[in-house]
Formats: sequence, structure tokens, C-alpha cells
Amino acid sequence: MSASHTATNGSTVKERAQLALNDEFLRKAVRFTTERLRNGKQKASEEHGNWEEWRERGRQIRLHTIAHLDFYLNQFADNARANGVHVHFAETAEEAVKLTLAIAERKQAKSVVKSKSMVTEELHLNRALADIGVEAVETDLGEYIIQLADETPSHIIIPAIHKNRYQIAELLSAEAGETLPPDTTALAGFARKKLREKFLEADIGMTGCNFAIAETGSMVLFENEGNARMVTTVPKTQITLMGMERIIPTWADLEVMATLLPRSATGQKLTVYMSGITGPRRSKDADGPEEMHIIIVDNGRSLQLGDPEFQELLNCIRCGACLNACPVYRHIGGHAYGGTYSGPIGAVLTPALNANVAEWDDIANASSLCGACYEACPVKIPLHDMLVYLRKRKVDKGFSPVTEKLGMKGFAAVMSDSKRFRAALKLGRIGQRFVARDGYIKAKLGPLKGWNSYRYAPSLPKESFRDRWSTLEQELRQGLKEIDPGVRTRMETILKQREKGGGHHHG
Repeated sequence: MSASHTATNGSTVKERAQLALNDEFLRKAVRFTTERLRNGKQKASEEHGNWEEWRERGRQIRLHTIAHLDFYLNQFADNARANGVHVHFAETAEEAVKLTLAIAERKQAKSVVKSKSMVTEELHLNRALADIGVEAVETDLGEYIIQLADETPSHIIIPAIHKNRYQIAELLSAEAGETLPPDTTALAGFARKKLREKFLEADIGMTGCNFAIAETGSMVLFENEGNARMVTTVPKTQITLMGMERIIPTWADLEVMATLLPRSATGQKLTVYMSGITGPRRSKDADGPEEMHIIIVDNGRSLQLGDPEFQELLNCIRCGACLNACPVYRHIGGHAYGGTYSGPIGAVLTPALNANVAEWDDIANASSLCGACYEACPVKIPLHDMLVYLRKRKVDKGFSPVTEKLGMKGFAAVMSDSKRFRAALKLGRIGQRFVARDGYIKAKLGPLKGWNSYRYAPSLPKESFRDRWSTLEQELRQGLKEIDPGVRTRMETILKQREKGGGHHHG
């Protein structure tokens, strides 16, 4: 079994990360694809010309929308219902699943075809449908691959980012009952043929929602494969599950999002398909569902409203750019995070949605706090600040390990007193003789084990800066005896005032 599959079985993020780091296939695949996506985004944003202005414009749209979310949700629901859509509100994941299953049972559905949807992954909807005898088939190629592998998405945009073509050929060959070559054209051809049959047989089409337009009650899907159009036109019933924050006020606002999202996600100027759906099939329409349901999901999102530290989390447009920029994600992939959402956005969103303080000690610590996620985010979400807030809340709630608490108290005691600090340096120089070699501490003992497993800690220098400064002062005083008396008097005055704690001097 691959580490990419077993990664979610570890009890801590460190254990799951270790499994991922030991999976050479996973590391190469994730590194290759994230590098390509990151470079594509950089090129696309540079070609755009005034990218930072559009980032700020996108941020302002999202800030305004979330600040008035109740108004725009009600406006969207009223307009969607006027278009013939059945609109449902689900406060919890359980309620959203219950609503979906009730529709499937009323329709006596046997099969459901799905376009890519992170919300349905969040709700574990495929498993719930299987429990009542309904086959749910993922029709996005990446989602289809990980469904065959019995895995969860490793990336928001590219679910099978951790797979290479040889692993994919093995999975599809097992499904085909024959050996397929590790050729992308051949593999995509098999998937296309297989999924076409599923489209024609399906009783229900199920989608997520990239953006919902409040002014018309429309929902918009971005995709590159065309499968979402099949899902929303062939089956007689359509169910769309959307996070409550996916609202934007107008079609004019969509222009900004349609510029920011594809460039940030894949480096494309436009997605191949952008579908705007306003209600079910009308009498003169050639295709489309006869019945359409939209389930608006809360599942912890409303807990962020009014929170000065986390409300901006709802601004996310699910582009995945923060994952591609994150040095931690690029090394361990998505499964090491243990939840539906991975990378920097997952490290904040998972504990926020679950309101589980205990998880903050796990996922929120899987970050270097370098700020690359903020620089990559098209709507400027300060994820690096939010990770610090999560860590602080963890400490405030008393979830810090005893060793960490004692270590921080000891650190504060040493650093707040110069005498203690000097004594600690002297003890450190004595102690490091047993573990330092060639200027580095390479031993994997105690607290050094985690750090030195992947890098070496520099050893303490033989002479500290403070010691060197004292030596330099002595040398300076000696040199003053040999210079002009007036200059010497001025320099001696400065040195005396410094010893007494005097102020700064210029001249």
C-alpha cells in the first residue's frame, strides 16, 4: 500500500508526513506538478499587467459579500426559487447529507454522476449514498482516479496530483480488465468511454458550485474537461451542494473572479468551460434537468462571521494557489494534513469548521509561517497570520504539552536576564562538546531529534558577540591612548555613558 493512501491513517501530522516523505513517487509527482502550476500562475499574473490591482479588487468584493452574507444569501435564494429551483439550507453536515439522501430516495435513484466538488468530499457524501444502495461515480478524471484508488483528494484543484501515469495506468487497467499503456491519451480515452456510459445511465447529476450570483439566482461552474456540462444536462434531476460563502453579488463581480481564479489555479487565462446555470430545463430548452435542487451548506462556516481573526477565511475562492506555493505542502502532499482540505487553507479551515481546538496543535503547526500563501492568494487572505492565531488559541485553551510550557518558561527566564543568558551560553559550549562535530550539532537526541533528522543545527561559536564586543572595547581603550587628546576625551565620555546605560550618541 502506498504512503499516499496510508497517510491519513497516522494519528498525528508528523506521522502522516513521515509516511509521505518516504514515498518517492508521491514526492516527485507533487513537486513536479506544483512547480508547473506555480510557474504558470507567475507567468499568467505577469502577463496580466496590473495583477495587484485585481487582487485588491477581488479582496474588496469578497470582504463586502461576506460582511453582508445574510442579505446576499436571501437574495440568491429568492431569485433561484423564482427560477424554479428548490433551495434548501443545511446548518450541519448531517443535515446536508439527510436532504441529499431524501431526494435520491424520492427519485428512487440507482446511480449518481458527480462533477468535482470539495463540499461533497467534506460531507463524505459518496459513502452515505453507497449506504442506501446508490452508486456515486466521480466524472472529473482526477476524482475518478482517486475514487478507484479509494483515496481522498490530495489537492483542491488536481485531486490526483500525487499520482504519476504509471500508477494511474495500473488503476485504470484493473478497472478495464486489461493492461492499458502508461500513455495519457490512451488512459483518458478509456476513462472517457467508461464515463460516457455512466452519464447516460445516471438518475441524478450532482455538482459543487464555484460561484453563486445573487442578483439572478444563478450558479456558475468552472472546469476544463466538460464533464460538469454532462452532469448538468443529461440526468433528469440535478443537486448542487454549495458552501454558504460561495455567493457574489453580480455578474460584473464574476468578471473579476473569472480573471483571478484560473490564473491562480492553473496559469490559464480562462477555464475551458464556464457554465452559468439559471434554473432547471424550460419548455423550449434542448437539454437540462427537469428538477433542480441547491443545498446551501453551513457546517461551521457561520462560526467565522464576526470573528476579527478568521472571518476573512470565508473569502477563499478555492483556487489552490496557496498549496502550490507552500514549502510544506510541496514536500508532503495533501493526505498528510488528514482532512478534506490540505495546504495552508486546510490547516486553517479544517479546525475552524470543526471547532476542534485539539486539532490546532496538529495541523496548524504544519507551517513555516513564511507568508508564501498570502503572496499567492488572489484575494489576499492572511493565512500565515491565522495560523499564528490558531496556535495562540491552542495555548490559551491549555492544549500545549507540558514540556513545551516548561521549555517556554525556561527560555523566558534565560532571555530576560543577561547574567542567566551568559551562564546558559557557557553551559551550552561545555555541553555541546559531546554532540558537536565540524561546527554542527548532528546528534539525534531528545529535542534535537526532530530537527536533526533533516538538517544539522549550527554549534555555538567559541566566542560570543558579547565577549567579542568586550574585547573590542578593551582594544579601543588601548588605542585611545595613542590618538589626539580631544578625540580621546570625547570617546572616553561615550564609553563611560554607555557603561552607565546612557542614551545614544551621534557624531
